[in-house]
Amino acid sequence: MDLMEYQGKDLFRRYGIPTSAQGQVASSADDAAALATGFGVPVMVKAQVLTGGRGKAGGVQYCPDPAAARAAAERILGLDIKGHVVGLVLVEPASDIAEEYYLSLLVDRVGKGHKIICSAEGGVEIEQVNRTNPEKVVKVDVDPTAGLSAATARRVMDDAGLPERARDQAAALLLGLYQGFVDADATLFEVNPLVLTPDDRVIALDAKVSIDGNALFRHPDLAALDDSSAGDSLEARAKQAGLQYVKLDGDIGVMGNGAGLVMSTLDVVNQAGGRPANFLDAGGGASAASMATGIAFVLGDPQVKVMLVNIFGGITRCDDVARGVLGALEEIGEVRQKLVVRLDGTNAEEGRRLLTEADNPNIVPAEKMLDAAEAAVALVKEA
Repeated sequence: MDLMEYQGKDLFRRYGIPTSAQGQVASSADDAAALATGFGVPVMVKAQVLTGGRGKAGGVQYCPDPAAARAAAERILGLDIKGHVVGLVLVEPASDIAEEYYLSLLVDRVGKGHKIICSAEGGVEIEQVNRTNPEKVVKVDVDPTAGLSAATARRVMDDAGLPERARDQAAALLLGLYQGFVDADATLFEVNPLVLTPDDRVIALDAKVSIDGNALFRHPDLAALDDSSAGDSLEARAKQAGLQYVKLDGDIGVMGNGAGLVMSTLDVVNQAGGRPANFLDAGGGASAASMATGIAFVLGDPQVKVMLVNIFGGITRCDDVARGVLGALEEIGEVRQKLVVRLDGTNAEEGRRLLTEADNPNIVPAEKMLDAAEAAVALVKEA
């Protein structure tokens, strides 16, 4: 479960982590202007959505007065940022910034522990810094059974090259961050940017928090913050329908039976030069009905130009899948996207025969996964 920035900052403050001056959320331009008037200082108006890239999308605005705050809120509310429509803005007093850094904690599933990532290059995409200047990104593994020591926290700041006047405060902030990370059963605590103010205070200017959904029973206060409607509308609808669906930012819709197969399909689509638009696991025992529901979900995303259905028949018979695909298209009606359908395993030949004989111009049968991915990529270019 992801938290919005204002919720993440509230969690940070529980652990004594200094943040930017506390603001309030508004759902209308008038409310934003009233908050700015109450603060009596320049404010930031910031889109509250469960995705990154807000600044680039125009979702973060500096406002010197209430009139500017009203205008900014009018522009931001209703803005679509990577498929997330802004319904709330955070209005908070603007902070003076001398320098910007990056700091995060995450669960390292490969190393089976926790990992700290820190860089003196904050305020930008850390992925880009890691690609072009990897020496500027410090990564430190932490054994969860031992925890984070003050000495290690200080070493992180030394190795990252933060200025001396910021290091003690940043190390103390990291210790508080780590305690909150563990206590909340989080999978990610990210601060970008972590800033040094002109009067030499280190504060968290942003907060990105993800909580392990499997641990929410231990945190009823955090579970109460879950608002599926604040996420991608397709994800919310899929959750209600019991589908394992994750929205991505590409244009090739992907559905398969089994999480491992779907993840492999995403990799192969990338390998073929394409960009997946979603992850959708129809389940190991996918039925014709569930196939139809999944296809409707994927094709309901206006971002999807082509869909790739990748099924390995074990429990699921490929001829049933083929009937599900044909039934789904008949039920949906007019479909603008083409579907590349790769069937393998139980009754695969029969399934491919059914698709071929249906002679539907929107269906492209395939036998091998790479061939299917390459066909999907080629169709995107034609779309």
